[in-house]
Amino acid sequence: MRPDTSSLPDASLTNLRSLLDTGWISARELTDSHLDRVAEADGPLNAYLRVTADLAREQADRADERLAAGESGPLLGIPMALKDVLSTKGVETTCGSEILRGYVPVYDATVYEKLRDAGAILLGKLNMDEFAMGSSTENSAFGPTANPWDVTTVPGGSSGGSSCAVAAREAVFTLGSDTGGSVRQPASFCGVVGLKPTYGRVSRFGLIAFASSLDQIGPFARTVADAAAVLGVIAGRDPRDSTSAPVEVSDYVGALTSDLEGVRVGVPREYFEVEGIEPGVERAVRGAVEQLRALGATLVDVSLPSTTYALSTYYIIAPAEASSNLSRYDGVKYGYRSAVEGDLVQTYMATRQYGFGPEVKRRIMLGTYTLSAGYYDAYYLKAQKVRTLIKDEFDRAFERCDVIATPTSPTVAFKLGERTADPLAMYLSDLFTIPASMAGIPGVSVPCGFSDGLPVGLQLLGRAFDEATPLRAAHAYEQSCDWYTRKPA
Repeated sequence: MRPDTSSLPDASLTNLRSLLDTGWISARELTDSHLDRVAEADGPLNAYLRVTADLAREQADRADERLAAGESGPLLGIPMALKDVLSTKGVETTCGSEILRGYVPVYDATVYEKLRDAGAILLGKLNMDEFAMGSSTENSAFGPTANPWDVTTVPGGSSGGSSCAVAAREAVFTLGSDTGGSVRQPASFCGVVGLKPTYGRVSRFGLIAFASSLDQIGPFARTVADAAAVLGVIAGRDPRDSTSAPVEVSDYVGALTSDLEGVRVGVPREYFEVEGIEPGVERAVRGAVEQLRALGATLVDVSLPSTTYALSTYYIIAPAEASSNLSRYDGVKYGYRSAVEGDLVQTYMATRQYGFGPEVKRRIMLGTYTLSAGYYDAYYLKAQKVRTLIKDEFDRAFERCDVIATPTSPTVAFKLGERTADPLAMYLSDLFTIPASMAGIPGVSVPCGFSDGLPVGLQLLGRAFDEATPLRAAHAYEQSCDWYTRKPA
């Protein structure tokens, strides 16, 4: 029986792959069903900054031609969307900022090139915190994104548009960027899977930089298998990115199993002793850890004592790198330019005063201060030393275990506007995701329950360039429960 096209957005990538390959549906039908869902649902959510309907239909028709010729592939004919931090030739890319309003790149990000060549279909560009600076997607110059589970709450950030679009079935999968948790934390808030690969696993060419030693691109999807399939396409060495590593790309989908026999799961006590962790979150995550044991895993106590310093270290290093990266936005080369008359310095100042939002200005000032003469050694250099300690602690922990299990966030999604006046409270949202970013290791967030009617995420961390192990653990857990089948009304 031919499937009802209106129900196609509810299907996983794996199921859609089968329908496309057998000819039960066309890529054009699949694309139109998702464009209809965006038109129907996105109004109150504001996940999309722009919808590329004409381009999507052109790409869908080409995908159908390839399918008719007998070609196949994991992403051929699959509709997706991109965080607006990724360059797309001919499609406006704003990074959620007024200073880049109207900027149309002349080149594609490597990850988009790979997706396009694999036959994936671009539905549009997604909302985000300005220059990826935030934990709630309330810092966008184009308005906040809402959480589809409760539109009075945030979807997380900075990739809130990417997580919201997957949860609301407005795309089969999306890409976001993770600097201190901006894939994993919004995945937790929206009840979807979010994967941050190892730093260097995925090319950053075409990713508009926030903090270059931390930024990494990763997928959002409804299942772990879907996320694994996307990673298999976008991962790999890129000669245009000197930080991308020449490390062999694994068969991530083939590594997924339903049991965890022989897998050692580390449980760090520091992540469960943090003041402010919500009881419902702790209860759900501890239940998930016990489920990992029931699947055959061995639980191991590990200690990561420098976890308490990770947040402070991050908010020295990341703003410092941001202040350097964002110096290029001066009103001369591209983007917004102030009409204020005067000398060049006045043009710079007026452009940046209007073009940047308050959170971006805050981080530029903080970063410039920590890099200034007399403070570099006291702050930035010391923070880099602590970063090394954090990495060393993870290395020692992985001598005793294969994967580390923690909460993704200490809380569920909070109310829109609740933390905008208190930056420190906002920064604490990334308390559990930042250490892995500082160490450069991979992490995946998978739904593990609900607290107060909102999703909770389980974070699974792995050794550098061993995404396969946390993905295996996440998949085994996911398939033993039904959390991933839940969807917002």
